[in-house]
Amino acid sequence: QVQLVESGGGLVQAGGSLRLSCSASGSAASIASISTMAWYRQAPGKQRDLVARVQRHGSVDYADSVEGRFTISRDNGNYLVYLQMNSLKPEDTAVYYCNYWAPRQNYWGQGTQVTVSS
Repeated sequence: QVQLVESGGGLVQAGGSLRLSCSASGSAASIASISTMAWYRQAPGKQRDLVARVQRHGSVDYADSVEGRFTISRDNGNYLVYLQMNSLKPEDTAVYYCNYWAPRQNYWGQGTQVTVSS
């Protein structure tokens, strides 16, 4: 099994920045097999949506709503994934979850709250 822990959430004013981090612990073999690392978010009363994801070889994709403002990156050696969030807007307010995926494996963190005030 793999456990994920997010950090870096908080309260920020519109236009500000935050950096989220996600670390993994548990089965070394399972962690090493992870191919896709991603960030999702869920606002109150809404479904959980993909924000950004990065593949092992480095290709990335973003939700249209965050393209150009958010940057996802990963540290393959330490199995970390980051989300740099700039020019934050009130509509970015949500609980942010990291997700590590591989065939037959799918792990979620507990979530970290991001609140953007106007």
